[in-house]
Amino acid sequence: MKKTRYAPSVPISHKKARTIATCRLYLITPPEIDLDRFAPELIQALDTGEVAAVQLRLPDADEATLRRAVEKLQPIARSRDVAFLLSEAVELAAELGSDGVHLAKGADYAAARKRLGAKASIGVSCYDSRHLGMDAAEAGADYVSFGAFFESQSVTVTNTASIETLEWWSEIMTTPAVAIGGITAANCAPLVAAGADFLAVIQAVWAHGEGAAAGVKALAQAIDEAESSLSSD
Repeated sequence: MKKTRYAPSVPISHKKARTIATCRLYLITPPEIDLDRFAPELIQALDTGEVAAVQLRLPDADEATLRRAVEKLQPIARSRDVAFLLSEAVELAAELGSDGVHLAKGADYAAARKRLGAKASIGVSCYDSRHLGMDAAEAGADYVSFGAFFESQSVTVTNTASIETLEWWSEIMTTPAVAIGGITAANCAPLVAAGADFLAVIQAVWAHGEGAAAGVKALAQAIDEAESSLSSD
């Protein structure tokens, strides 16, 4: 019988147990959304029970637009016990009670932690840099992200990452690693095998031909198959 992954409200913790190897899905919103159309898609995706976290990333939106998006989408995630993080918008996350933020390279992690508190989930982009990853982990980041591993249809790829970096991280570090960049059900297996704790996806879910829920289910099945292959080796 297919397993259902448990998704606590802030699932991305600073330390993880290496005895449990379960890769989870971390959804990132498209860079532009129509709230009235996107909200039902988010509901369908999260109702699969396969998603651990959602990051609201609207890079060109003004604060008012971001605020409306958080107010509409955050309750959808909360009611399904899925973490809701904002991309870089620390003050808005603090004001509206989001579960945390994702920070780009060069962002002030210490200031974000001070503003959001110890319970917030804060992740840091590290691209392909082991040094950035170790600095973030030492500072107390709840997770680090590496990528892009593949060409992306949603963003222009300026930083690429190697699977060797992910393997190295998984072998020696306990801070969870998020793999990002062009990930699909067809290409995710090597990332799961390399030890990714989360797969961050955009197009593979929101642009899936049969809808967001089908995209999530396809990725979840691919993860299950990759993990089953590992356990049988």
